[in-house]
Amino acid sequence: MGSNLIDALFIFMLAAFIGFEVIRRISPLLHTPLMSLTNALDAIAVVGAIILVGEHKSTFSTALGVVAVIAATSNAVGGFLITDRMLKMFKTSRPTKP
Repeated sequence: MGSNLIDALFIFMLAAFIGFEVIRRISPLLHTPLMSLTNALDAIAVVGAIILVGEHKSTFSTALGVVAVIAATSNAVGGFLITDRMLKMFKTSRPTKP
């Protein structure tokens, strides 16, 4: 169990570092399409977390699954709210002529 946990933490740290470095180098013009893509990936994470919770392998895995469902859901909802707010910034406030 200890070796598997260390391997999983190592992979998580590598993924977090690579993700941070990739996002940091993206120009601000591409942030809205990137947010839309990450919202779709968060939806996949929510499904995976729900599957993990439904397996009931152990109490620890169920607790981690619940935390994952809450974190991924809040991330997806927050991403959609931020994307919507960013897209509203590009709309004109002037009424259109018929």
